[in-house]
Amino acid sequence: MNVPDHVAIILDGNGRWAKAKGMPRTYGHMKGCANLESICDDVRDLGIKYLSVYAFSTENWKRSREEVEALMRLFRSYLKRCLKIAERNQMRVKIIGDISAFDEDIQESIRKLEDFSKDYKDLYFQIALNYGSRDEIVRGMRRMAEDIRSGKASPDNIDEDFIGTYLDTAGIPDPDLLIRTSGEMRLSNFLLWQLAYTEFYFTDVYWPDFDKAELVKAIEYYNNRDRRYGGVKEG
Repeated sequence: MNVPDHVAIILDGNGRWAKAKGMPRTYGHMKGCANLESICDDVRDLGIKYLSVYAFSTENWKRSREEVEALMRLFRSYLKRCLKIAERNQMRVKIIGDISAFDEDIQESIRKLEDFSKDYKDLYFQIALNYGSRDEIVRGMRRMAEDIRSGKASPDNIDEDFIGTYLDTAGIPDPDLLIRTSGEMRLSNFLLWQLAYTEFYFTDVYWPDFDKAELVKAIEYYNNRDRRYGGVKEG
């Protein structure tokens, strides 16, 4: 099986999964978070080098106050737990998105986790928190404009690679495969620039039920695609 180098996942369906079981949405988020730990283990076992997940978007702040507060508690717990996950998988963790909107203790946990895991190289794990692709591009272009204004960069430098250095994913290869769970078939403002040539795989399985077998199905789908760039078949 040809394993993609970089897999991105939109983690969707936690709330609907919980509702189907007669449980509150927060229970679904807890189970979804636990499943993410398992998938990290599976991804490493399969030999995938990069994993990027969409965990909390810039639009998710619009959810009920109760749900947002529950998610913040979950983030606090998971970021601490992720220190052990990172060590176990020799996994470098990077948070993409604008973390300035989070409380200072969450920001500090993010900085601690990134610093703790910065030298690990078996798996590169990107978690999108308070992330929106349009917001990412706006923030990046503002930094570029400031560098041009200050003379650190020139308009002559601007090409696709140069723009990429101003994105949250700078230094990370673009995803080969995007997976979205729960049956939704849209990108929801996730990695719009980076997904230009990515294969998409949509499944009706809710995120808490997405396991290694489902991941293998997605990779098999990827393997069966006739990937072409500019009319030339890849490979």
